[in-house]
Amino acid sequence: ASQKGMSHAVSAAARVGVSTRARTRFRAPPRVSVHAMRPRASSAEDSNATAKPRVVIAGAGIIGSSIAYHLAVNHGYSCTLVDKVGPGAAASGKAAGFLALDWCDGGPLAALARASFPMHERLARELSIESYRKITCEAVAVDETLVRDAAMSRDKLPKKLPNVQWADVGAVASQSMGDNTTVAQVHPKRLVEAFLRRANEVAGSEVVVGDASEIVYDDDSNSIEATSNDAKTCVGLRVDGNVISADVVIVATGPWTNRLLTPSEVGGEVLGQKYHAVRIRPKRVLSQAVFFQGFGDPEFYPRPDGDVYVCAYPDAPALVTEEPGSVEVRPEAVQRLEDVARKLSSEMRDPSLAPVALHETTKEKGQSCHLPVTKDGAPIMGKVPNTKNVYVATGHSCWGILNVPASGAAMAELIADGKVTVVPGFERFAPRRAT
Repeated sequence: ASQKGMSHAVSAAARVGVSTRARTRFRAPPRVSVHAMRPRASSAEDSNATAKPRVVIAGAGIIGSSIAYHLAVNHGYSCTLVDKVGPGAAASGKAAGFLALDWCDGGPLAALARASFPMHERLARELSIESYRKITCEAVAVDETLVRDAAMSRDKLPKKLPNVQWADVGAVASQSMGDNTTVAQVHPKRLVEAFLRRANEVAGSEVVVGDASEIVYDDDSNSIEATSNDAKTCVGLRVDGNVISADVVIVATGPWTNRLLTPSEVGGEVLGQKYHAVRIRPKRVLSQAVFFQGFGDPEFYPRPDGDVYVCAYPDAPALVTEEPGSVEVRPEAVQRLEDVARKLSSEMRDPSLAPVALHETTKEKGQSCHLPVTKDGAPIMGKVPNTKNVYVATGHSCWGILNVPASGAAMAELIADGKVTVVPGFERFAPRRAT
C-alpha cells in the first residue's frame, strides 16, 4: 500500500469522529451520585398510604420496562405495560447494548449518561444479569488496499497492532476509546426481561399484548380546545378497541410515539433510523469492541456468549411505516455486513469456523430495527403539556441502552414525586422544549 494511503488511515484513526457514536472530548461534568437512585426501604407509612395510582405504559421496550421497574422498586407502583408484540420486541431486543461512561460528555446527554453508567453495574448485580461485563474499545484504521491484498493471499496471517485484540486485516493504526473502567456492555433483551421480572415480583406489574391506538380523556377534556392552556385529564388507554382505565399513562413506544401523541403535543416528530445487524461466532470469545475507520466505518461488539454483533450503514431517519414485530430485514444489507466482517478479521474469515448466528425463532441470518431519533438528537421525557397525567419517554437514539437506568429512575421520580433529583438538568428533555 502507498505511504499516502497509510498516512490517511493513520490520521483517520486519530480523528475523534470515527462513527455515529464517536465522542468529542470536553471537560467532564461533575459525577452524579447513584445513592439517590437506590431502592428505598418500605415503611409502615408506605403501607398505610393512599392507594397508588393505576399506571399504564404504552410500550414494553427497554424504556417502558425501566420506568416500570423503578416505579415498582423505588415507589411501590404497579404498572400495566401494553405492547403490540411483547417485551423487547423492537430495538430494545436487537440493539448492541454498548455502554460508555464519558462519550456523551459536553453534550445534552452528559449528566444522563454519567448517572446511568454506574447504575448498569449495580443493576447487573441486583438482577443477576449475566450478559453485563466490562470491556475495552479501540478505534482501528484500515488501509483498504491492504485488505484487498490480504483477500488474495489468505494463507498469510496479518500482524496485529499493539493493544488490538483481534482486528488485524489491513489495520494500520489504532487508538484507545475506553478501558474496563469506562466501557461495558449488556444484552438489552436480558435487561428488559430482568426489569419486568422484578417489577412483577415487587409490585405485580404485568405486560398485556395488544395494540394501543388512543389515549382516552374524560368528557370534560374532550370539550377543551386544542389551543387552550387548560389541562386535559386522561382516563385510560384504548387497546384493541377496549379501554384500560388509568390514572397515569406513559407513552414509551420509540419510533411509533406519534401514533399516540402528535408532533405538536411533544414538540416534534419522532423518527426511526433503521439499522441492520448480523451476529458472527468465531472460535474464541472476544472482549474488545472495535470501531473501524474505513469500509463505511462498521462497528463490532463481541458478547460474552461468543457472538460478535456487527452493525453499520444505517438508513436515513424517516417516519416509520413498518409495524412493530414486522420490520423488514433486507438480505443484501445483512450480506454486506457479513462480507465486511470476513474481510476485516482473520478470525471471522472462514464461515465454517466463524458461522453466522441465526435468530432464535425466525432462523433469519440477520436482524433490523428502528432507533428512535429526534430533530435535536436528545430524548423527549416528561409530562405532556396541557395534560394532567400523560407522560412521554422516547427518542433515545443509539444511546438508549446506556441511558435507560437513569431515564427510568427520573421518570419514575417525576411521576411519583413531581420532581426529579437523580439527573441534574432533566427538564432539558421536556416535551415542547425550545429548539
